[in-house]
Amino acid sequence: MPRPIEAVIDAGALAHNLARLRQRAPGARQMVALKANAYGHGIERVFTGLAGADALAVVDIDEAQRLRGLGWRGAILLIEGCFEPRDLEACSRLNLWHVVHRTEQIDWLAGHKTREAHQVFLKVNTGMNRLGFAPAAARAAWARLAALAQVDGITLMTHLSDADGPRLGAADGIAHQLAAFDAACGELPGAASLANSAAVLRHPEASGDWVRVGLAAYGASPDHPLHTAADWGLQPVMSLRAQVIAVQQVPAGGTVGYGSAFVAAAPMRVGIVACGYADGYPRVAPTGTPVRVSGVATRTVGRVSMDMLAVDLTPCPDAGCGSWVTLWGADGQGGVQPVDEVAASAGTLAYELMCALAARVPTRTQAKPL
Repeated sequence: MPRPIEAVIDAGALAHNLARLRQRAPGARQMVALKANAYGHGIERVFTGLAGADALAVVDIDEAQRLRGLGWRGAILLIEGCFEPRDLEACSRLNLWHVVHRTEQIDWLAGHKTREAHQVFLKVNTGMNRLGFAPAAARAAWARLAALAQVDGITLMTHLSDADGPRLGAADGIAHQLAAFDAACGELPGAASLANSAAVLRHPEASGDWVRVGLAAYGASPDHPLHTAADWGLQPVMSLRAQVIAVQQVPAGGTVGYGSAFVAAAPMRVGIVACGYADGYPRVAPTGTPVRVSGVATRTVGRVSMDMLAVDLTPCPDAGCGSWVTLWGADGQGGVQPVDEVAASAGTLAYELMCALAARVPTRTQAKPL
């Protein structure tokens, strides 16, 4: 039989989350980020949940090609822009929008031959210091783009670095960036795209004309632990689960796993689960990382191995070999193990856990919630 582990993708939960996010920014059009193969969920698996989106955003042309192949006829934005001049040929062929964040990309556009003018997003660096024109250079970049016959429309955009919390002790993490954006672009015509997931949830007044939602669309909270996904009304799109494949009766003083890192304080039952770091579960997750066994909350014990991990069965006396362990996501019995809690225990973020799901894990789309 196949190894008893699976990831379940609930496209209906994605549609639910997008609807919740639209309620937070009802006046803005909604763009959904599908980079990193839909944050590890699989573009093809989540596609049916995207029907309510106004546009999609990807990093590379291959992802855009897959979306066109699935039948998406709406807007697709290359969110990092073109990497070389010939990428513009794909933009023309696939009718892709693209971000312009450096001078060379304007030069490439000026030399590009196309029948249909392009829609571009001019990115302004308001403090993230990752991509974008400096505020002082934004107007000159806009003027160059506006003068090109190859450009039909320009949307102004920035990326908010501190929308998920305070900055340098300030109560509002985005005020400085909004001020910089307004100073650079306030008099320029065109739509504006400002808000990511955190800004949509925490600062809906700054949503602008386009919001770009990512993490929250997949059911995780961008400002955990201040707010949980449930606080925001979000549902997990990915559920990772595996079965108990062995049970050990560990005596008081007995140890579990490599390095004898866990020592039992009293006799206990320990379940060995068919999931490890080669499946994408974080190797650094310590004893006490939360899991759910047959719908009951419990914890991991000892170190995570390549193919296995151990869980405390004390709270679940009826659990045994064959019992399902929810590593994160919906547990099938009305409960949820938030991916944010697992990530926090491992000292990382939900983004990394979802994107790190290993290719060897069988993954399926769930027609109905678990």
